[in-house]
Amino acid sequence: MTPSPLLSLPGAVAAGAPDEGVAAHYGEPVPEQRALAGGAALVDLSSRGVLRVAGEDRLDWLDSLTSQRLKGLAPGSSAESLLLDPSGRVEHAMSVVDDGEAAWLVVEAASAQPLAAFLDRMRFMKRVVVEDVTDRVAVLGAFADLDEPGPGGPGLVWRDPWAAGAAGGITRAEAAEHPGAAYDLRLALVPREALADLARRAAEGSVRLAGVDALEALRVAAWRPRASQEVDARTLPHELDWLRSAVHLAKGCYRGQETVAKVHNLGRPPRRLVQLDLDGSSGVLPAPGAVVLSGDDEVGAVTSAARHHEDGSIALAVVKRSLPEDAALAVRADGGLVAAAQRTIVPAGAGPAVSVPRLPRLGAVQRR
Repeated sequence: MTPSPLLSLPGAVAAGAPDEGVAAHYGEPVPEQRALAGGAALVDLSSRGVLRVAGEDRLDWLDSLTSQRLKGLAPGSSAESLLLDPSGRVEHAMSVVDDGEAAWLVVEAASAQPLAAFLDRMRFMKRVVVEDVTDRVAVLGAFADLDEPGPGGPGLVWRDPWAAGAAGGITRAEAAEHPGAAYDLRLALVPREALADLARRAAEGSVRLAGVDALEALRVAAWRPRASQEVDARTLPHELDWLRSAVHLAKGCYRGQETVAKVHNLGRPPRRLVQLDLDGSSGVLPAPGAVVLSGDDEVGAVTSAARHHEDGSIALAVVKRSLPEDAALAVRADGGLVAAAQRTIVPAGAGPAVSVPRLPRLGAVQRR
């Protein structure tokens, strides 16, 4: 990925994986985060991948492959969908917005080429054309209206469904006030050459920028899963509360749908997502993959960690479903153990949605 022109601005500090090529921050992480949360700043997400799927069969075809209902998606409307493997585990996540002629998919940088290749193999006789346009189209994020002309002119805007949840989905979180209710992120797709003009305007002071660290802190505080962070080879969408925004439980068949329905209706996911409030006195922020401990037992791993401008040091972690919700935890980080208190996102007792009476075993003696 070619580094963004915004990385040449004074004070810009480059981000690491999975956001190589853009700025982690521009020298003022906390003020940048406050400005972004207040709708007064843009965040450069030009490291994300962008696919364009054109053709008159595009929405019906994508609907048949992924977890969200995309048939009839109106021009300018947004959706989030997952591509699952045959066992129902998450392979790719995509932010989808249609312009009436093509569906645009915003994905993680590492997903762009593999997802494009998979979709191209699945075209068969469908009237669709799949194109990776990451080298021509860039993504900008904000918690403000991006429908007005911006850098490079008016762009197509995706609006995150996480705040209210998507039709046909369900949330397992039992919080009286879900912290994601204020997470109204918009992503604008603009010509990549517009980034140079944006850098010039930022240098002049007419545009305020925030780094990706600011967005990550707001995302973690909103309990919002991200494919490059929270997903591993075993992830089921139920574990991350992703049925809230990316799965339609009443749509037709798609790859992995049987597992989604079975776990939702009859079972419980083997793991669950939690927020960790970390002891910030050490100044240590655990890296993704850091082991979560309950006493001496390893019970999970950190997936994302951030310093939030109000909540301090926080993290998301995936833990065993059987872990008690009031268990005292610690995270094994560089420099020792960091104490952590868990906030329940997906309850340990979440599911099943359907109560099925247990039938007696054949040949069993019925005693009265």
